[in-house]
Amino acid sequence: MLIKEFRVTLPLTVDEYQVGQLYSVAEASKNETGGGEGIEVLKNEPFDDHPLLGGKYNKGQYTYKIYHLASKVPAYIRLMAPKGALEIHEEAWNAYPYCKTVITNPNYMKDKFIISIETLHVGDAGDSNNNPGYMKENFTILIESYHIGDKGDKENVHELPPEKLKQREVVHIDIGNDPVSTGDYKKDEDPTLFKSEKTGRGPLTGKWIEKVEPVMTCYKLVTVEFKWFGLQTRVENFIQKSERRLFTNFHRQVFCWMDRWHGLTMEDIREIEEKTKEELDKQRNVGQVRGMKADGD
Repeated sequence: MLIKEFRVTLPLTVDEYQVGQLYSVAEASKNETGGGEGIEVLKNEPFDDHPLLGGKYNKGQYTYKIYHLASKVPAYIRLMAPKGALEIHEEAWNAYPYCKTVITNPNYMKDKFIISIETLHVGDAGDSNNNPGYMKENFTILIESYHIGDKGDKENVHELPPEKLKQREVVHIDIGNDPVSTGDYKKDEDPTLFKSEKTGRGPLTGKWIEKVEPVMTCYKLVTVEFKWFGLQTRVENFIQKSERRLFTNFHRQVFCWMDRWHGLTMEDIREIEEKTKEELDKQRNVGQVRGMKADGD
């Protein structure tokens, strides 16, 4: 088992991020689908019976997806993998600002492979999602007199017991300063170059995290178990490296696509998701393989 907590700090409010993330997931799904690979959405529906984080969150949106992956894994795994081994199932419970995603391979590895991603989004005291039951107006004076944001410095938002805390490695992700590979780089998705016309935010250069308002952090706890003798350490390290790459690239997109999603409502997002599901079903088995491929292939 390998446990890492990735902390991604962004110049957004928690409310803004909810819309930006869902919009970007839909767009990124289309960019990763084609040529017999990609994402198949089986379910996207409300839930109210799955308690999360000790019962603090128990209702939201449930999704069930299958990822058809072949080119997304290293060559040494493809060579050994039988049919069905490269289909990854993802269940996600989005009880925003808390989300839990569980990734498995039920057709082949069964209980010997699991990735759990637990995310808590933390930002301003004035964010409605961080303060359920309160009106934002109640926080106007507080916010004007003292800006309360989150820059990724909270020690244990996931309430891990001592033994898990000892195993956990904290990794800070800076979307402005962290390097990306040449293959992943896109000029129009570079936060050091982007300035939002709608909000005036950006570009993100230097010690931008210390200066921006608003500011929030996604605390993403990733637990990986791959029980395959001789490959466990290598594969668990590969998965964690891939998660860091994915989180870095994805959040660069969320920020640089801001002018596309800023101002959308959750009703708009649900319509986009439904249209995206239809597009993915058509797109998956035509054209060429698209999107991110495994490093070191």
